[in-house]
Amino acid sequence: MRNLAAVTFLLVSPAVAAPLQLVALGDSLTAGYGLPAEDGLVPQLQAWLTAAGANVVVQNAGVSGDTTAGGLARLDWSLANGADALMVALGGNDLLRGLPPAQSRTNLDAILTEADKRDLPVLLVGLPAPSNYGPEFKTEFDAIFPELAETHGALMLPNLLAPIMALPLQTRADRALMQSDGIHPSAAGVQLVVAELGPKVLELLARALPR
Repeated sequence: MRNLAAVTFLLVSPAVAAPLQLVALGDSLTAGYGLPAEDGLVPQLQAWLTAAGANVVVQNAGVSGDTTAGGLARLDWSLANGADALMVALGGNDLLRGLPPAQSRTNLDAILTEADKRDLPVLLVGLPAPSNYGPEFKTEFDAIFPELAETHGALMLPNLLAPIMALPLQTRADRALMQSDGIHPSAAGVQLVVAELGPKVLELLARALPR
């Protein structure tokens, strides 16, 4: 709690006149698919950060159905309105389509390389591969996020949906944490996700502050 308080103190320092701009580059999980606008990931994250005292505007650059290739293709456009930090949460649709992990790695590496060129701190948010593609695929895909984070000096959250996936299936159902498609979290599920994501985003924003 002491570290979190220290980060928050920095973020609300009078030296920071204008709010930081955080671009959330992602797919339907970021975009808020299937939810009222106010219940999506970005609005709930914005509310969490504001309540924590962070002086930041979170820009929703989530596009439903987007792959890592799509995220890379629209990166320049997503950053066009200015950015102080970048959260990258892509890869879920690569998994759904069974795309080669090497392809996903190349695209994410290119995104982080561009962020490095722009001196943007990055939070890389992952998802684990399901086991139905086989152990070799899973090992290769799951290694992408920690290895790229280490290479680029980025922060990492290994699994965006971890707070939900950690619960028994019956508990998830009883608490209605997922939408009927079983892929996208409900508003209550997003709330759980944001509670774990928020502190990591504060770390990211601290890296974006002027030195």
